[in-house]
Amino acid sequence: MPDAHDPAARVAAWRARSEAVLAACLPPADASPQRLHAAMRHAVLDGGKRMRPLLVYATGSAFGADEAWLDDAAAAVELVHAYSLVHDDLPAMDDDSLRRGKPTVHVAFDEATAILAGDALQSLAFERLAEAPVAAAQRVAMLRELAISAGARGMCGGQALDIDATGRPGHVDVAALQRLHALKTGALLRASVRLGAIAADVDAATRTRLDHFADALGLAFQIRDDLLDIEGDSATLGKTAGKDVEQAKATFPALLGVDVSRARLAELADTMRDALAPFGARADALALLARQVIERHH
Repeated sequence: MPDAHDPAARVAAWRARSEAVLAACLPPADASPQRLHAAMRHAVLDGGKRMRPLLVYATGSAFGADEAWLDDAAAAVELVHAYSLVHDDLPAMDDDSLRRGKPTVHVAFDEATAILAGDALQSLAFERLAEAPVAAAQRVAMLRELAISAGARGMCGGQALDIDATGRPGHVDVAALQRLHALKTGALLRASVRLGAIAADVDAATRTRLDHFADALGLAFQIRDDLLDIEGDSATLGKTAGKDVEQAKATFPALLGVDVSRARLAELADTMRDALAPFGARADALALLARQVIERHH
């Protein structure tokens, strides 16, 4: 068992737990239809920061939820994230060939298989969440939270706004860009925190404070992503660097410049720290994940 007083050890243990849960819930690659199942496993396993399941575990555990209550929620949110990446990489979307240091699913397999794999991963996410070992009312609340965050009021809506803004960065102001990314990137990160909070049955005041933390985290994640697209390299990132500039994407550095984007990132770090401060040491793992978002190199 990891040291309960060592947030880094707990995060490492949750990451390993998440990998095991995901591997177990995905269909075996040798079961029919083999090509679809192999593509699903290719999309999910052997890569990724696992930030979303880690947020589920860190939030739920901070407020008394048993890890076994959190496994299905952690897997579900990561499966939705993986499906979104498979579809985002398709030629009709971002047309990318590299993800998590591996060929994207449509390159490793084919476009039709990639579409089906994404669809199947999304369905599997809700199947897993429907089996979470929590009270029925909590399961319904979790299902609703994940559905909203993944749909038109969340990730898909943000992706649509991103498509509309691509090639027209001068037509997007800061408020519009923040809304775009609050949906495209932030909604699923916020849902991760909320899923843990629902499993722990936290009170309304705690949930509001956690929402403030999650909103800042989502925006910080995207600004750091935008900066890494400029400053990083494909080998380190595990995906193609420079795509945002090449496609004239609406990004924070493109709109505000690199220095202002870095300053905004520092402000968001303060916001997250202030949001967690009243929770004391029990939120140490959440604070560590926040720092990792700010300081990450991939």
